[in-house]
Formats: sequence, structure tokens, C-alpha cells
Amino acid sequence: MEEYGKILVFVMPIFLILIILEKIYGHYKGEDTSPNMDSVSSVSSGMVNSLKDVLGLSITLVSYDWIASKIALFELEATVLTYVIGFIAIDFYGYWSHRLSHQINFLWNKHAIHHSSEEFNLACALRQPISSFVNLFTFLLIPAALLGVPSKVIAITLPIHLFLQFWYHTKHIKKIGFLEQILVSPSHHRVHHAINPEYMDKNHSQIFIIWDKLFGTFQAELAAVPPVFGITRPARTWNPIRINFQHLSLLITDAWRAENWKDKFTIWFKPTGWRPENFEEKYPVTKITNVYNFEKYGTLHSKKLMYWSIFQAIVTLLLISYLYNSIAIIGLPNVFIYGAFIFLTVYSYTELMDTRKISILWESIRFVVGIGLIFYFGDWFGMNQLFPFASYIIAGYLLLSLVVTLYFVKSNFEKQTLMVLQF
Repeated sequence: MEEYGKILVFVMPIFLILIILEKIYGHYKGEDTSPNMDSVSSVSSGMVNSLKDVLGLSITLVSYDWIASKIALFELEATVLTYVIGFIAIDFYGYWSHRLSHQINFLWNKHAIHHSSEEFNLACALRQPISSFVNLFTFLLIPAALLGVPSKVIAITLPIHLFLQFWYHTKHIKKIGFLEQILVSPSHHRVHHAINPEYMDKNHSQIFIIWDKLFGTFQAELAAVPPVFGITRPARTWNPIRINFQHLSLLITDAWRAENWKDKFTIWFKPTGWRPENFEEKYPVTKITNVYNFEKYGTLHSKKLMYWSIFQAIVTLLLISYLYNSIAIIGLPNVFIYGAFIFLTVYSYTELMDTRKISILWESIRFVVGIGLIFYFGDWFGMNQLFPFASYIIAGYLLLSLVVTLYFVKSNFEKQTLMVLQF
């Protein structure tokens, strides 16, 4: 927990700087691929996902250690060669877990968040799941276990493998020459994120593109078919926590409505998007039928709300950085209380980004919880030891946030009322 948190304190600023540089470069080139509200939603998703990982809010049904202890044919030392073998094994594991997440209905829920952005930029790489509470795919590491790759090597290599998938989420890098034949490139991954019929469910590889070529899922980016990004059942929200459970909610609802018991059971294991017969007519959901003609979500928004959302994301990043850097100081179980407050924070301000009136309820709850925590602990989780008057600063921020949320909800309500009266 503590070690991974400190790694993220180092990595997060690097990712943020690269996201900002991409934004500046896009503005300079006249091709801004990173709308601010979309980027705030993506960064917010990255924050809650990293928090879930740091707090260990998931379980592995069958551990790699156990598998290796039962089937290892060799006992490798942690050498450079072992790390290379481990990395390749993890990439094989990544290809198949990724591919299955696209092909099986209930597994799509944990991956839909990553594809939910209707843009393609570095920030959308941070859209990672919080809904994957159980790791089902450890068995895909059997090749590494057979060779006797130590669990320490797997544990170190997994986050490195994940971080290396960040750079190719961009439209600004077109092709990378002969490396296109070896590595997953931005061009390959644009295909993967596209909802064009020509590109759907292609290019599942994560580092080495060879897996797609080997298993028949490779598709080159076509000059005549510009990729269109998103998911065919669009999220229509900036709230990453909502997005994480949208598909699951639809599956539960459809399973409940299904009259056929076979459908109630098999819906979970059918191909992604499958619904019982006639459900599209009886219980329609928003679906993109023409990828070249649909309205992107949230393109019209208040500039004031946009700037406020950016401010909220920055403050939340600072709060989460303090948590990751101070896990030992905060201690158990208080880190989980702090984590719950961050989840509540992200939920509240992204509800406001969606201009939902209920955001005032969530912000009020957050205010009461935040002030209550300060009174209960006497300061903000030990922050006063590092910054004098930190508790007063946090309390002031919470009050400001509540007042500003009231302002936006009130002004948006008045605007909607005026539109109705004019109509």
C-alpha cells in the first residue's frame, strides 16, 4: 500500500505534465484533442482508480504465488533475463484479459470506462476501472508460473507494464516507422478505441502488437476511415463512478426483466452488448447507429463551470497526493476514511459538471463529513504537523465549494426555468 502510493506520487506529476504539454501542442497546431471537461473527467477517473489500487480494494481468487508453487518447472532468480521473460508473459496475459473484456458481456463493465471518452488523448489513458473488485485472470500468467518467474518480478513488472501504455493515447503521433511492426503504436491504439465498424474489437495488444497478428485481431489504421472514438452506448456523463457501473446496471435490469430463465443466466456470458430478444424495442437505450453523425456529450458548457471543475480536480490531486505520501502517518483504518472522502469528492464535483441538481445534496454531505472529520481528529489527518493552519484551509475550501455549488445549481435552475418560459 505505502510503496505503491509513493510510486504514484512520483508518477502522477509526470503524467499531468505530459497531458498539459499535449494540450499546449494541440492548441499550437490548431488541433486541440483534449477538451477541458473531458480531460477533467479522465483525470478524475484516474484518481479514483489509483485510490482503489492503493487501498487494495480488490481480491485475487487464485494468487500467482499459489499457481507458481504448484506448477513451476524451474526456479528462476530475479535476473535481467527473468524480468524480460516476466514482461513478455505479462504482455501475453494483458492481451487475453483485454480481449476477453471486449467479448464477454459482464467483463465489459470493467473496461467500458477506458473507452468512454469521445476523444483520444493522453488523459483518456487514465480512465481505468474501479468496478473490477475481483481479479479473474491470474490463470493467464501460467506461462510465467511454469517457468518459475518469482512473484517479486511479476509485482514489480505489472505497474511498469501499465505505465508504458500511457504514451500511445494520442492523435498527434501518426506513425513510428518500422516499430509499427513490433510495438503497439498510437495508430494501432486509435483503431482499438474507434467505434467504426471496420475497427471494432481490433488491436487488443498492450505493448507488443505481435499478439494481434498472431491471433487474428490486427487491423491497420486506414487513411480513408478516420477513427471515431467512444462507445456505441455513450456514457452521457462526466462522472467516472457512474460510468464504471452503467453497463452492470443495464445487465442487472435486463436480467431482472427477462422472462426466460435461460436469458437471465446467459446474458452475463453472451457477447458484449447482447440483450434478450425484442429488448431493444421494448426497453430501448441510447445507441450510436451512425458513427459519423452524433452529438458529442457536454460540448456546450459554462466557462465558469469549466474553470471551477479544473480547480476541483487540482485540489483533489493535492489531497490525494498528501494521502499517498502520508499513509504511514495517517494509519489504518483512517486511510480508508480518507479514501472514502476522495470518492465522495469526485462524485460530487463531477455531478456538478453534469449540471445535476442533486450535486448540491452530495456537496452538502461532503461538507458535513469533511467538517466532522476535522472536529473528530482535531486536524486534517495529521496535516497540521506539516502545514500550520491546514485544518482551517481545508474547512475554508469545503465552505467555498459548497457556496460555489449552490451558485451553479441555482443559476442553472434559473436558466432552465427561463428557457421553459420562453418556449
